[in-house]
Amino acid sequence: MGKIIAVCGAPGSGKTTVALKVAEEIYYAKNGSVIFLSPDLNVPCLAFIFPNCKEEELYSVGVALDRTDIYREDILRQINHVKTMENFGFLGYKAGENVYSYPRPTEDKILNLFSLLRELADYVIIDCAGNADEIISSMAKSHSDRVIQLINPDLKCMAYYSSNSGMFELRAENRIKVMNIEDKDLFLPTSEVVNHFKGVDFTLPFSKALKHQTITGTLSERLPDAKYRSVAAQIAKAVI
Repeated sequence: MGKIIAVCGAPGSGKTTVALKVAEEIYYAKNGSVIFLSPDLNVPCLAFIFPNCKEEELYSVGVALDRTDIYREDILRQINHVKTMENFGFLGYKAGENVYSYPRPTEDKILNLFSLLRELADYVIIDCAGNADEIISSMAKSHSDRVIQLINPDLKCMAYYSSNSGMFELRAENRIKVMNIEDKDLFLPTSEVVNHFKGVDFTLPFSKALKHQTITGTLSERLPDAKYRSVAAQIAKAVI
């Protein structure tokens, strides 16, 4: 059975980019099968991971979840691939889809989804939405094998975790705290934030190359920044 890894953080904290880059390092390190799932309907991930693909070239996880009963084949039909990564699949929503596009899935259906994903891949990385009412993300935090708690050196992040502290304290034994530096500002309060969270396990440095991938819509490609990749690989090793 595959392992589920949930990546959580405040809205706008860079969860998708971090989750994807850690997923890529797991893929290259283990040479196994990986599924990257983003259930966020507020910002559908396929719209910016594959911005140059036509709508008919992409598949939506919402189609699988809309079925009365989900089977392996339903999920396999909705997985998106890139040519350079044979056993790496993307599951998410397409541009134009939103919270009104599909009925809200039941808890039983989500548990079935998790079970099928474990059967289909060695590792399932779930890019959890920042909003607490997104049910797949909420259940992923409690049913995952490991949780990556993404921390940013700013007051917004501290405010988010002060309002959701109970959720993460319950998973403390399976949690890895990762500070994500998204800005090259020299005066970020990193030490103060580290003290507030009683330490972090890893710090991802600012990456100009990653910012370029985000802007140009090439996030599905492996990052050429060796320094960033080295830390992402350490995180991957810690969660697998």
